Amino acid sequence: MISALVRNRELLWALSKREIAARFKGSYGGLSWYVIQNLLLLALYSFVFGSLFKSRWAQGEHVQGNYTIALFTGLILFNIFAECINRAPTLILSNANYVKKVVFPLEILPVIQLVTAVFNAIIAIFVLVAMAIFLNAPMHWQGLWIPVILLPLLILILGLSWFLAALGTYVRDVNQVVALVISATMFLSPLFYQISTLPQKARPYIRLNPLTIPMEEARGALMFGELPDFEVLAIYLGISLVLAALGFAFFQKARKGFPDVL
Repeated sequence: MISALVRNRELLWALSKREIAARFKGSYGGLSWYVIQNLLLLALYSFVFGSLFKSRWAQGEHVQGNYTIALFTGLILFNIFAECINRAPTLILSNANYVKKVVFPLEILPVIQLVTAVFNAIIAIFVLVAMAIFLNAPMHWQGLWIPVILLPLLILILGLSWFLAALGTYVRDVNQVVALVISATMFLSPLFYQISTLPQKARPYIRLNPLTIPMEEARGALMFGELPDFEVLAIYLGISLVLAALGFAFFQKARKGFPDVL
C-alpha cells in the first residue's frame, strides 16, 4: 500500500494540483471563493449561535468556549470525511477512461480526492483562526497538534474510500446507502452538541463514531490548550492502518474486473 503511493508520488501530486485547480477554473474569484464561502459560513454561525442563541461550549474543566469556533472546527473535520466518502462509490465509474484506455494506477484516485479535501480544510482552518482572532476567542499553541490528531482519521478515510470505490463499481446502490450513512454520521457525532449533554447510555455509541475522537481532541487542543490523548490516538491509528490495508487489498483484488463491469 505504502510502496504504491511512493512509487506514484509525482503523478499523485500532479493530478492533485489539477483537481484543485479544476474546482475554480474559469471563475473570476478563483481560489478566493474558498475563503469567501468559509467566511460567510462562519459569519452566519457566529450571528445565529453567538449573537441570537448566546451558545457556549463547555469541555472538561473548562466552563465555556465560543460555540461558533467549536462548531466550525467539527464541521471542517466532517467535511473532509463527507466529501471523500460521498464520492468514493462513483470514483471508478466517473474515471472510466483511466480503466479502459490507459495503464493507470487506479489506487491513487482515492488519495487525490483526499488531498483535495485536505486542501479545502487547510484554507478553512486559516479562516477559522482569523475569525477566532476577530471574535476574541482564545486560540492555543496546542492546536499545532491538529495534523497528528487528523492522521488516523485520514488513513481511515483512505481505507474506506478504497473499499467503497471497488464495491460501488460492482454494486451501484452503494452510492445511495452511503448518502444515508453520511447523514446519520453527522447527527451521531458531537458536531452540534457535546457528549456530556447526552444520556449516559448513549455516550459509548457516540464514541464509536470515527469522527468523535478527532473532533473532541481538535477542540480540546485548539480552544482549550489541552494536549492530545496520545494513547487513544495510537489505538485509533493502529485500527485505521489495519482497515486501510484491508481496503487497499480489496480494491486491488476487485480492480481486475473493472474493465468488464464498465
